[in-house]
Order: sequence, then C-alpha cells, then structure tokens
Amino acid sequence: MASEDHYDIIVIGSGPGGGSLSHRLAPTGKRILMIERGDYLPRSRANWDAKTVFVDGAYQAPETWYGRGGTRFHPGLHYYVGGNSKVYGSALFRLRERDFGALRHADGISPAWPLGYDVFEPYYCQAEDLFHVHGRRGEDPNEPWSSKPYAYPPVSHEPRIQALSDTLQKEGLQPFHLPLGILLDEKDGKPTPTSPCIRCDAFDGFPCAINAKADAQVICVDPTLAAHPNFTLLTNAYVERLETDTSGRTITGVHVARNGAHEVYSADIVVVACGALSSALLLLRSASDVHPTGLANGSNQVGRNYMRHDMSVLMTILKEPNDTVFQKTLAVSDFYFGDSDWPYPMGLIQMCATSHGEQIRSEALPAFLSLAPEMPFNKMAAHSMDFWLQSEDLPRPDNRISYDGNKVVLSIAEGREEGARRLKRKLEGLLEPIGALPILLDRSLYLGKNIPINGTAHQAGTCRFGTDPRTSVLDLDCRAHEVDNLYVTDASFFPSIGAVNPTLTIIANALRVADRIRERLDS
Repeated sequence: MASEDHYDIIVIGSGPGGGSLSHRLAPTGKRILMIERGDYLPRSRANWDAKTVFVDGAYQAPETWYGRGGTRFHPGLHYYVGGNSKVYGSALFRLRERDFGALRHADGISPAWPLGYDVFEPYYCQAEDLFHVHGRRGEDPNEPWSSKPYAYPPVSHEPRIQALSDTLQKEGLQPFHLPLGILLDEKDGKPTPTSPCIRCDAFDGFPCAINAKADAQVICVDPTLAAHPNFTLLTNAYVERLETDTSGRTITGVHVARNGAHEVYSADIVVVACGALSSALLLLRSASDVHPTGLANGSNQVGRNYMRHDMSVLMTILKEPNDTVFQKTLAVSDFYFGDSDWPYPMGLIQMCATSHGEQIRSEALPAFLSLAPEMPFNKMAAHSMDFWLQSEDLPRPDNRISYDGNKVVLSIAEGREEGARRLKRKLEGLLEPIGALPILLDRSLYLGKNIPINGTAHQAGTCRFGTDPRTSVLDLDCRAHEVDNLYVTDASFFPSIGAVNPTLTIIANALRVADRIRERLDS
C-alpha cells in the first residue's frame, strides 16, 4: 500500500455523525480521508417538486432489501454527501433528561444509558451552535436543563400556525417553537421576512435547492474542505469491507469499490458513520476467520436492537384554507411521558411539511373523499394541516438487520404501540377546537415508502455502547470493544431512542468522540 493511501483518520460516511466528527478534528492538522458512497445531491427546482421527491422517490437509494417472510422493499436511504440529513426535517431536539434513565413503558422498559445527560449536555450546546439551531428555552414543558440559551431565536409562526398555538394553549397544552437547524437572513437577532427557507418548504423529505437547511454537507463537510487541506473527500466510493491484522484487533485495510476499480486505504483510526443500518451491514460484511460472525461482533449484538420510532404522518382537513408556506415551526410534548389517563410515555407531536396535491393524489383517501367528494386534490391540499407523531420504539434483540452474503434482511416485529395509538387519540380530540374535519388520514406515502418497515429515517441502536463486551458492541467512547482502532459515531450506539428526533444527539456524541480521539492522537 502506497504511503499516500495511509491516513491518520478515515471517516466512512458524510452524514451528521461523520461530518461533525471530521469538522471537529480537521483543525488538528491530521490527515483525514472521508469516504462517501454517493455524490453531491444535484441542486435544482426539482428538489422542491412534490411529485419528484415523494411520488417518484427520485433521491431514494435504488436498493432492494427483504423483510421478515421475504417481503421485498426499497429502504428509505439516501446516499449523498451529507447523508440522510440532505432530506431530514432539521428538527434538532435534545433527548429529555429522563430518557437517559430507565423508563417504564406499557410494554417494556426503555433501558438506561451508561452515561447520563450531564455528560452530553455541553456537547448539545456545541451541536446547537454548530447547526444554527433556532429555538427558545423554557417553552417546552419537558425540555432538559441547559447551561446556555439558544444562540439563535426561534423561527416565528406564520398566522395560521400562531392561531393553532393559541388554540392549543386555550385547551390547556403548552405548545412551543420547534428547534430548527436552519440558515436564515437575520437582522437584530430576528428572522427577516425574506429568509429563504421561511418562504419555501424544503423540510421533511425535500432537499434544499439553495442550501439554506443546516445539513451535514452545508455545515460540516463543505466548510471543512474549504478551510483544511489535510481533509480529503472521496465520493462515489463504496466501502465493501474492513480488513484486520491476524490478531483481529487492528483494522489494516479499508476496501473500496470506486469507478469500477478496487482500492485499499488504511489509517491509524477508522470511524464508521454510515447510518445505523449501513454501519451494521459494513461490520457484518467484514466477517473473517478471526471475526467469523462479523467485525467486532463477538457479542452477537451487531445489527440487533434496531429502533426507528413508531411514526405517523397524519393529515386533517381544515374548514378554512391553510395558506401557511412554512408549517414546521410548532411542537407539543405535553404527552411525552404520559397523561392523567395514561401513566406511560406517549410521545411527541410536531408539525410536518405541508401536503401537496401530487402527494394526496397518489394515496388512497376514501375517508376524506366521502367527507368532501367535491374537493379536488389541490384544493384539499390547500385546506390540509399536517402533523408528525412519533413514539419511542423499544430495543428488541430480534429487531435486527442481517446479511447472508447475498441479501439484506431487515426483520422487525411490531410492538404493541399502545402509546402511539393513544397519542393519535389525543390529537383527534383537538380537531374540533382547531377547526378541522373530524378525521385524521394516515399518510402512507412519505419519501415513496410505507413507514412501518421502509421508514428508516430515525434508525438507531444496531451497535449499542456499554461497559460489558458481552452485551454491547462499543465502549463508552464508542470504540469497538474488540477492535482497538475502530469507532462508530452515528446512531448505532443508542441504547434507547426516546421519542424525539435523534440527529442532535448524533451530532453531540460525534463531537464528544472527536475529543476522545484527539486526546488519543495527542498522547
């Protein structure tokens, strides 16, 4: 192997976990190679076209995986610089402090993390600053304590969403401004009326054609490339497997397929950040004589304990038109840990990007059509209001991704989901006060997929961290128990997922692990 193919650090994956870590480590001057399976996502007006994004699934990976029983499906993955953050909704929440402890649900226990919220808190602050999170402390009744305020003010509600907020307050709830990672034109600390993403809907599945969304490419990868010549990005490069020395303790080769050729790179430290599903698959593909069940898989935990939230995208029809352009500014966490009629966690309600006629046309809407048969799809979209509900998915060993050398199998046994059902009923009880028809439509079309199995946006848990190598894959620094120079910095390390979007925790942890790696390099 040529010396120019050896680096101090190789980072596999350019999403929030890989991008944030590289951004933090590049100023050290160490030679860093980032390997990305895809290319830059093309920027065009089609990025904002609902048919292109949702109906055609133009930006979704053209892969075929298999579910339990042999069902074929296309996973909701996106191979681009910036990873899945290119199409994420940019809602950047901290896990609640109680999420780090053992939490009883109706159908099981959400396990405690081996590190507490206090360890992550300073890195949450750094992550919020780095990703331009706009929010306001003190509004969210279940937010954890913070050592500093948000650096950026909340994105203000448009009139119809402000009216919704006022109505929810009258109903006894505590709605709050959604914490959003967004790049705004700001004046005197306040968003201006011409702020780019406030006048478009480049959230929840839409790539942003003007790079105004705070994603990993815009915030981390591109600025690092521009500022640090020691940082190199390799695109359209698929890491096939990781090779170790004869002891199995050190990765000595990163095998890459690129432009029809086979290439091998090496590094003192290898960081895997492909996303929880793809990272587990990489380790499983890297099986060898010394690691017969997969790299770092002596515990048989790689790929297991997969979590992805119990998610629903729901649409209702308002009696009056909803002219909101940027709808995703409000959330409700009052039922996060339960309510007077249900002592177990239910989850989070947040606004979702506005429905479009092409999306509605592609879904079966018998209930709405019976209520409003004269309403065409575009008019229906103009009266729609959209909500994203998510409840915690408990880690289960048999919820797992596996690879048999030929095909990928994502095996999921659905839980009882009683908390999710009760959360939906809470929202149904608010429809009359907000001026909506008395029905909620479950949106099956979201990024061209059916959410229960194909919805992999909030993937986590496949290489969880812990102190016991028999029950965990990574140690508390997210270094593999069995491989001295292997780290994982996506949501694979999560022991539990809570009910808030996981990206901010991924970023905060990547910054934390970067500090541990820097200490190691300096020692």
